[in-house]
Amino acid sequence: MPKTEIQNLLAVGVDTVSIANSAKEAGYRIYAADYFGDMDLRRVCSGCEAIVEQKRGKPCGRMESKFKPRAFLKMTQSLLQKHKMDAILLSSGLDDSFAVLHRLNDLVPILGNSPEVVEAVRKKPEFFKRLKYLGIAHPETAMAKSVDEAKVAALEMGYPVVVKPVRGFGGLGIRTAQSPEEIEKAFSEAFLICKDLLVQKAVNGIHASVSFLVADKDVKVLTLNKQLLGLDFLFQREPFGYCGNTVPLDLSGLIAKKCRYIVEKIALHFGLKGSNGIDFVISEEGTPYVVEVNPRFQGTLECVEKVLGINLVESHVNACLHGFLPATEQKTPTFCTRLILHAPERIMTPDLTVFREVRDVPLPGIIIEKGEPLCSIITEGETQKLSFQNARRTAESVFSVLHPA
Repeated sequence: MPKTEIQNLLAVGVDTVSIANSAKEAGYRIYAADYFGDMDLRRVCSGCEAIVEQKRGKPCGRMESKFKPRAFLKMTQSLLQKHKMDAILLSSGLDDSFAVLHRLNDLVPILGNSPEVVEAVRKKPEFFKRLKYLGIAHPETAMAKSVDEAKVAALEMGYPVVVKPVRGFGGLGIRTAQSPEEIEKAFSEAFLICKDLLVQKAVNGIHASVSFLVADKDVKVLTLNKQLLGLDFLFQREPFGYCGNTVPLDLSGLIAKKCRYIVEKIALHFGLKGSNGIDFVISEEGTPYVVEVNPRFQGTLECVEKVLGINLVESHVNACLHGFLPATEQKTPTFCTRLILHAPERIMTPDLTVFREVRDVPLPGIIIEKGEPLCSIITEGETQKLSFQNARRTAESVFSVLHPA
């Protein structure tokens, strides 16, 4: 399919601002079926529908009750009544909603991984069995549909363990347990997110991810990234809740080589396409343990673009349709951090457009509940530490202008 046939792109998911900005910069007409419908998303989109209705003085509610995968189908259908769409670009939120992905793909072709490929890498028990067959390190894993099954699994693999929902995103519902008593609490909290749970042997180490592109049988690792999870100063309520990334992560040459080898093996085995990510835990001994595959655009998108000087949506289109990958060379020295801020209490949002580093900008005057996502921050620095410090200072400045609702 020649590029001229791809003109109108639809970003679908929870986190679409960076995709929309990248697509607009690449010259595409971009639309969005989004969760939040933030100001900066609407500014670049030719059409946008969102689950949250942002109106001054109106509460936005809580994601745990308002997020419905099928709502993205309805929004897509609504947009299609008014606009022509050539392809869908997937963001986070729908990785485990296989029926929804199939229906979306029937409405507009998903550019990248087919719903069948997504299902192959996201059906966790089967995926980990396949990793074992491939000889790829991953946390010891067992299914648990009851507290008793979770206790037996934890006893067999040894504490500490991690209890997590089979389906979900953003680290919601993931808990650690070091005893049978803690298993009961962890199980009850994870069960609120999904009725099918995994018990995994806990691996101590660095939480990391790899962003990469796949074109035909060529795999290009773009960046290794440090994951930021459960940061208290960002008022993230979830202990493993996704709070952003620092790009790139400085790893030893041997560990980076191991990660690249694993990425290539998984990508080719499952037939991944376009932009993808894999989450790892790098153990204290230097072994990368695969945690999951994210078969779509990742939250690292803008950071990767700034570090490498590429347009990731254009690179994704070229990889999927034309089979070629971009030449990349990290700008030296450039590190980029993204932080996701959460409301420290029930707040009425001020005008955050005064901060040039802020993304996912909410409409001024809306009410955001305590612990719900507020906005993102993107900053750069000459070192990983400086990049993070710059982001943290900006976060403190944002928090200083908030007021209770």
